[in-house]
Amino acid sequence: MRFCLLDRITELEPGVKITAVKRLRPDEDFLEDHFPRFPVMPGVLMLEAMYQASAWLVRQSEGFAHSVVILKEARNIKYADFITPGQELVVTAEILKQDASTTTLKVQATVEDRIAVNGRMVLERFNLADRLPKRAGNDPYLRNEMRQVLSRLLPAPQASPEK
Repeated sequence: MRFCLLDRITELEPGVKITAVKRLRPDEDFLEDHFPRFPVMPGVLMLEAMYQASAWLVRQSEGFAHSVVILKEARNIKYADFITPGQELVVTAEILKQDASTTTLKVQATVEDRIAVNGRMVLERFNLADRLPKRAGNDPYLRNEMRQVLSRLLPAPQASPEK
């Protein structure tokens, strides 16, 4: 994953729901152009943050069975608010239905408890071996890389107090 638009995952219930957070820092590269006098996170990056959270939910729900999870469709996406530097975008995704190769999710991102963007996403999952047999050797590598990235996003487990 070249860039991660999530800072941390605050809740992950495999097969059900994920909540993740992105704090918009004033030094984000894209803010220089979007827009110089009114810096806001581009809508397409808000959409990408919702996709990334959804993909983590799908991967964790199926135990990283597939090396590739892609956005197949974004449906009824509605933008309602901006996110400016210093604010946090709280992303949630809930699984609505799942079949052998796709997962449909309800997605939403809020800023200060106001909906910034919401809609539905359809994610498709597969292994490279199924579509490009010559790339089958990449599947274990990709799954391992994604596990490592997820471990950095999840909070560290709390040690239980000694008795």
